[in-house]
Amino acid sequence: MPEKILILDFGSQYTQLIARRVRELNVYCEIHPYNKIPPISPKVKGVILSGSPCSVRDADHPNPYLGNILGHMPVLGVCYGAQLLAHEQGGEVLPSTIREYGRARLSEVHGSDKLMKEITIGSTVWMSHGDTIKEIPDNFEILASTENVKVAAYKIQDEETYGIQFHPEVTHSAEGKTLLRNFVVHICGCSQDWTPDQFVQSTVDDLKSQLGNDKVILGLSGGVDSSVAAMLIHQAIGPNLHCIFVDNGLLRKDEFESVLDSYMHMGLNVKGVDAKQRFYDALAGLSDPEAKRKAIGKTFIDVFDAEAHGIENAKWLAQGTIYPDVIESVSVNGPSVTIKSHHNVGGLPDYMKLKVVEPLKTLFKDEVRLVGKTLHIDENILNRHPFPGPGLAIRILGDITPDKVAILQEVDHVFISNLKKSGLYNEVWQAGAMLLPVQSVGVMGDERTYERVVALRAVTSVDGMTADWAHLPYDFLADVSNEIINKVKGVNRVVYDISSKPPATIEWE
Repeated sequence: MPEKILILDFGSQYTQLIARRVRELNVYCEIHPYNKIPPISPKVKGVILSGSPCSVRDADHPNPYLGNILGHMPVLGVCYGAQLLAHEQGGEVLPSTIREYGRARLSEVHGSDKLMKEITIGSTVWMSHGDTIKEIPDNFEILASTENVKVAAYKIQDEETYGIQFHPEVTHSAEGKTLLRNFVVHICGCSQDWTPDQFVQSTVDDLKSQLGNDKVILGLSGGVDSSVAAMLIHQAIGPNLHCIFVDNGLLRKDEFESVLDSYMHMGLNVKGVDAKQRFYDALAGLSDPEAKRKAIGKTFIDVFDAEAHGIENAKWLAQGTIYPDVIESVSVNGPSVTIKSHHNVGGLPDYMKLKVVEPLKTLFKDEVRLVGKTLHIDENILNRHPFPGPGLAIRILGDITPDKVAILQEVDHVFISNLKKSGLYNEVWQAGAMLLPVQSVGVMGDERTYERVVALRAVTSVDGMTADWAHLPYDFLADVSNEIINKVKGVNRVVYDISSKPPATIEWE
């Protein structure tokens, strides 16, 4: 188990961002709800208290017992965390006279303190709070101020306990990463040795111990998470890992064959299952998006279960669960601990008596890709855009037929191929095409046409939680539209989706 920083989540929208910034310093960290603090082991080198939408002035404000933490190890309170520490020790926290949201500049900096090392006067910081620390207890020392915020940063004397009113984790705080490095490395003493290579070595060792000679089943999707999980387990147990890759008839053009070929070259023990017709039969006549998802999920379970029964004495189900899924399942306001189902499985029934192994459950998506590079996974899989579990079924608005799937596969192929040829594919988070349930009038040659409309969708994003429509060059879009209309029979109009998330979602269904 590596040394780590513990992040206590009070419900801030930025909590995951704090973790990402700490991980970028090659230091392992974990997020836990403030009301579910784990035992403090010797491996915990320091604690960060997150922000919160709550106010310490509320009668029922989040206020965990920190007696075995404060004074025993370094602590950094961020925004609400800073206000909580000051409030609980006799300071005064009052509503801000003006809503302090946005950029501010540090007007005073106590540069001799370890936390403020290399933080400059005039440095931009990001404020986002409705309360302000007006008075600090006598044993507190102010480390930084802005024009409007006297107590922008403080330290408790004779303790390595710090509070900052701004958010160092957001990119708007110009020297935020420096401040976090000061806390994590110089104050907490973390050794910065948590790297992809180290993760692979320790994870494979753990998997060998956990799985022994047991057989493991994994449902591959062709995506990054399940592929990296498969390679880690393969390194630990070799052919005892049995991978199943199901063709649901809703994949991209030629994807089943190309991805299966990539897996074979990676040395995986993988079986491809052609189940297209079973999925088409299950989807026949369904137009409601949720009904389509449920039909696909149930059919996948049936196919997967039938294939799993052919593997004698299998004891484990491997899943590509990643850290954001785990965090969301144990969030401050969320449900109790649950295991996220693999995005292609959609929940396994109780009669599949398999134990679950999730080798990626401590990693963010960008970290999964870094581990994948260490494992030398095919770049075509590693850099693949996210693709929905239900596949093209939720990009065809209305009912699903093989003919509609064939049309959309061709349209999607033109779009994605041109993104790759133009060097734009890696500039985009996710791209695809939607087949709309409308027809429009067109003219081809001397004839009037009445054919289908497709919408192209491309977005930029960091994690998919928010997204902006990709500003693709007009000439590129014109060429793609022209090629689609000329090559794909049945389509005479192409539109481009310029909606951002929120309010729109990335997928249309």
